[in-house]
Amino acid sequence: MKKITIAIDGFSSCGKSTMAKSLAKEIGYIYIDSGAMYRAVTLYCIENGLIEDGEIRTEILKEDLKRINISFKINAETGQPDTYLNAENVENKIRTMLVSSMVSQVSALDFVRSAMVEQQQKMGKEKGIVMDGRDIGTTVFPDAELKIFVTASAEVRAQRRFDELKSKGQEASYDEILHNVKQRDYLDQNREVSPLRQASDAILLDNSTLTIEEQKAWLINQFNRVVNP
Repeated sequence: MKKITIAIDGFSSCGKSTMAKSLAKEIGYIYIDSGAMYRAVTLYCIENGLIEDGEIRTEILKEDLKRINISFKINAETGQPDTYLNAENVENKIRTMLVSSMVSQVSALDFVRSAMVEQQQKMGKEKGIVMDGRDIGTTVFPDAELKIFVTASAEVRAQRRFDELKSKGQEASYDEILHNVKQRDYLDQNREVSPLRQASDAILLDNSTLTIEEQKAWLINQFNRVVNP
């Protein structure tokens, strides 16, 4: 069976990572969370004082990017990839509301996107991967054989994010999360470099009312349609 590249794009908190991980595991592909890479850079900025009064110290970040190494390693307990920043497991750190509130600003920087896109394209060189993000089907892999664009209402996405944080024992405010979701939507869609948009050949999936099993069946059907036409 031929190997293909699967690009899953869409709005924040649509469950893109969950569905991409599940699909990759089901079909034996490698999963790459591109959003985690931008979150890792954002975490680096926060921990190294590169964000002051909402402003990013871009000149320092440009230099530091050369020393920022982001990788993924399978977690033996979960069977899913964890994100590592300079050899440190930061999977939980990058999922906090603090990082969520700043990641759109960091990911909008052209030099950050260029660096991450270059890394992502190297990762996908051999095909057989599922990658999710904001610009995978439009910028990173414009020739991907299967492109999916995921959406859901802002309220549904905020509730999912709220439930996720609470399940991890983290303090969370639904209203704060809803505000963050809407703000990220605006920033992602209106940034100058690689704005969030549906590729012309991407299949739209609104998963607002779908169960996990219904979504999984839909994804497998789309995959089979492409690899076994």
